[in-house]
Amino acid sequence: MGKSIVPDWAAGLNCSIIVCDSDGVIIYMNDRAVEQYRKHGDLIGRNLFDCHGERSQQIIRGLLETGGSNCYTIEKEGVHKLIFQSAWTRDGKVAGLCEISIITPESMPHYVRG
Repeated sequence: MGKSIVPDWAAGLNCSIIVCDSDGVIIYMNDRAVEQYRKHGDLIGRNLFDCHGERSQQIIRGLLETGGSNCYTIEKEGVHKLIFQSAWTRDGKVAGLCEISIITPESMPHYVRG
């Protein structure tokens, strides 16, 4: 097996991490992501575009084209999450997208620092 693109610390991190290549093909899922999507089977090698609606596909395409990032919060089945999506680069070119999903408390503190 080739050298991992993600260091070992990401595997056991207490958030979900999914990485795809520039075509939207999933190339990495940490342990939490695998557990989160277990009912869908092994997603490594599957394409993100097959798992998302048109609106989400447009956002993903835009991030892959521009090298940008996207951040938002959701609530699903009473669980609050912060979703951060960002393009990742190799040799200065967009090589794919990484999504980090973090469970947050229902009432998360917000601090303004000077």
